Amino acid sequence: MAKVFKKTSGNGQLTLFLGKRDYVDHVDYVDSLEGVVKIDPTDLGDRKVWIQLSCAFRYGSEDLDVFSLTFRKDIWTHHIQLYPECGYRPALTEMHDTLLKKAGEHSYAFTFDIPTNMPCSITLQPGPEDKGKACGVDYEVKAYLAKAADDPDEKIDKKDTCRLIIRKVQFAPDNTGSGQKAEICKNFMMSDKPVLLEATLNKDIYYHGETIPVKVKVKNETSKVVKKIKISIDQTTEVILYSADKYSKTVLSEEFSETVEGNTTFEKTLAITPLLANNKETRGLALDGKLKEGDTNLASTTILRPGMDKEVLGILVSYKVKVTLLVSGGGLLGGLVPSDVTVELPLTLMHPKPTE
Repeated sequence: MAKVFKKTSGNGQLTLFLGKRDYVDHVDYVDSLEGVVKIDPTDLGDRKVWIQLSCAFRYGSEDLDVFSLTFRKDIWTHHIQLYPECGYRPALTEMHDTLLKKAGEHSYAFTFDIPTNMPCSITLQPGPEDKGKACGVDYEVKAYLAKAADDPDEKIDKKDTCRLIIRKVQFAPDNTGSGQKAEICKNFMMSDKPVLLEATLNKDIYYHGETIPVKVKVKNETSKVVKKIKISIDQTTEVILYSADKYSKTVLSEEFSETVEGNTTFEKTLAITPLLANNKETRGLALDGKLKEGDTNLASTTILRPGMDKEVLGILVSYKVKVTLLVSGGGLLGGLVPSDVTVELPLTLMHPKPTE
């Protein structure tokens, strides 16, 4: 294990140790979260030591909370009492052994099993003027001192807690499929012949940062001229936990100076690459959960398993590729009345499985 993640409470009595911060959703199971808490048992009084894993949807900054209204909704929470010991003894793993040696005496191991129907971590990109924690879905491991695990009437001081944010991530399946195809045949006013547009992706799943080749075929049976071809990618984010918000952001828009004269055909593969680096100022853009500045990318496509409760996922992310022909010319009014011919293709963006 190359690195240990550690956080100590303000009073110095609790130190949380984790061996990693990314936990993979393998569809039929999720990596177990294995950690250790080092405890200074002196001066605890009647308080106990608890460890908590929570998945929450944050839709406002904590510093905006007023009148006891919270801008955070817990999706799933689980608590374990670590001290005084009350019979909880997880099966120790190699990860536990390493962390226990690192932590030293008065250290207690714990394991959380994350349910498979929980969402992946997502952050909504804040604007330049926004402060505080970003909106989105996050997972937090917290060790704290309290008389009860979750008593709303018990105030827990920040110095009595230590916490680490983790990420739940999902990787693309091995089979990426053969790709999507869409076509349209459009007729124009004062023309009895159509323009046929066909767009094809060569596989179903693309990886973040990967160049996407879009095969474009045009059969122009009119006297009009295709002046250029525009390709764009829209990210659609559907926030379903607290309202029915649904909005789209264009994450890529490129124009290609390819012309298709009247009564001719055209076929070419045009390459595009959607990147977060080109969208740093886009407020509300969905990103994969962020642990530190720059440590993220455009959000991965939400994969819905059969029977999953969409509301539990909090935020759904999808993408589509739009191929547009900008058509003008021909006929009495052709040069004055441009027209568009557009097809749309669903796009899945994910991370590849890391090599072992």
